[in-house]
Amino acid sequence: MSYLPNTLNSFWLWKEVSSKLGVSNPAYKYWRDTQNMKLNNKYVFVKKATLPKKHEYIESVLTDLSGHLPIKFASDQLHVNEHIFSYEKMKLHREFEYKFVEDVKFVNIKKFFRENGIYVPKNSIVQLGKVKDLDLASSSSFYRLKDDYGVVIYE
Repeated sequence: MSYLPNTLNSFWLWKEVSSKLGVSNPAYKYWRDTQNMKLNNKYVFVKKATLPKKHEYIESVLTDLSGHLPIKFASDQLHVNEHIFSYEKMKLHREFEYKFVEDVKFVNIKKFFRENGIYVPKNSIVQLGKVKDLDLASSSSFYRLKDDYGVVIYE
C-alpha cells in the first residue's frame, strides 16, 4: 500500500484532542515531546503516543484516522475537485467511505485504493478524474473506475 492513505495512521486530529481535553488551541505547541503535522496549513495532527503523560488517558477515546484523509487534502493529492467528496450527486461520491470528526470530513482513501486494486508508489503523482480528461503517459499506470472515471499514477 502506498504512503498516501497511510499518512494519518499514527496521528490524532488536534481539534478532537483539544476539545476532549478542554485545552486551548495552541497548547500542542508548548508540549515539548509532542510531535505534530499540518496538512494544507489548515489541519493539525499530533502524533500518537507523544501526548504528555497527564493527558495519555484521552487516547483511548480518540478517533482512529488510519487510511483516512481530510477531503480537502485528499482532493489536492488526487488532483480532483473537492466536490467529488462533498456532494452525493457526484457519480463517485458513493464509492468512498466517509467519517466526521469534530466537523472535519474525512474520506477513507485506503479502502478505495484497496477495493480498486490501486497501488501508488512513494513520490508519485495521482490523478483521479473522467477518463477523457486524464493524460496518459508511457510511464504511468491507469486504473479504470466505473462511470467513465479513472485513476492515473505518474511515477
